[in-house]
Amino acid sequence: MAKYIIRRLLWVIVLLFLVTLLTFVVFYLLPSADPATLRAGRQPNPALVAQIRHNLGLDKPWYTQYYNYMKALVLHFDFGYSYQSNVAVRTLIFSRLPATISLTVGAAVVWLISGIAVGIISAVRRRSKFDRAAMGSALVAISAPVFWLGLLSLFLFADDIGKIPIFPGAGSYVPLSQNPEKWFTSLIMPWFVLAASFAAIYARLLRANLIEVMSEDYIRTARAKGLTERRVIFHHGVRAAITPIVTAAGLDVGVLLGGAILTETVFNIPGVGRLAYDSILAGDLPMIQGTVLLGAFFIVIANLVVDVAYAFIDPRVRYS
Repeated sequence: MAKYIIRRLLWVIVLLFLVTLLTFVVFYLLPSADPATLRAGRQPNPALVAQIRHNLGLDKPWYTQYYNYMKALVLHFDFGYSYQSNVAVRTLIFSRLPATISLTVGAAVVWLISGIAVGIISAVRRRSKFDRAAMGSALVAISAPVFWLGLLSLFLFADDIGKIPIFPGAGSYVPLSQNPEKWFTSLIMPWFVLAASFAAIYARLLRANLIEVMSEDYIRTARAKGLTERRVIFHHGVRAAITPIVTAAGLDVGVLLGGAILTETVFNIPGVGRLAYDSILAGDLPMIQGTVLLGAFFIVIANLVVDVAYAFIDPRVRYS
C-alpha cells in the first residue's frame, strides 16, 4: 500500500506540471483579452499598454514566463501577482478557499446522506409508490440546471425577495469564524441547491447497483445462513454496490473544491469559483493559473483518496 501511495503522489507532481504547462499554452495560443490593455483603462494609448506589458513581464516569450513562474512556484510556493489588483495570487486564493470548502463539504454531506438513503430504500422497495416517486423526482432534479434552481430558491425562500421568506438571500455569506449561526443559515439554500442533482444521480446509481447485487449468489447464501435482512442488505449488499458511489463522490468533491462557479455566482458567495470566473473575464493569467492548479490538485488528491478507500470498502481490492 505504501509503495502504491508513493507512486501515485509522484504522478500527482507530473500531472500538476502538465496542467500548468497546458494552461500557459492555451492562454497564449488561443484568442484572449490582452491583460495590459484591460489594465490600461477605457482609452489606453500604445505607450501605456507597452509599459504595462513590460512591468507585467508580458513582453517576454511565453516559455520564459513559464520558466519564471515554475521557478517561483517550486522554490517559494509563489503563484505570482494578479494583473488586475497586484495582490499575491496565493493570498487571494487562500482567502476565498474557506467559502468554497464550506459550500462543498456541506453540500456533499447533504447529497451523500439523502442520495444513499433514497437509493437503498428504492432498491429494497422496488416498484413501490416510494420508489416511483423518488425516481421521478430524481429525474426532475437531474434535469434542473443549478443556476435555475438557485434563482427559484431565492425567489421562493430568500428573506429579502422571497414569497416565503425563511433563509438569508444572496450575498449573506458570513465566514464561520465570525458568526457560526449566520454562516450555517446563509449556506442552507446553497447546500441544497448544489446537492440536488448529485443526490438524484447517486440515488439512481445506487438503486441500480444494489438491485443487481441483491440477485447475486452470495446474497442468497447469506440469507440461507440465517442472517437478518438488515445485515444482508447493509453488510453484504450495500458494501458491494457502493463502490461506484465512492468513485463519483471523490471526483465530484474534487471538482467542486476547485470552485462551484454557478452556485457561488447565483448566491454571491466569495469562493474560488467566482474568483476564477472573474479572472477569466479579466484575462488575469496568474489568477487563472492559480485557480486551475488548485482545482487540478484537489481532483488528483481526491482520486488518490478514493483508490485507497477501495481497499477498505471492498475486500477484493488489494494494492501491491
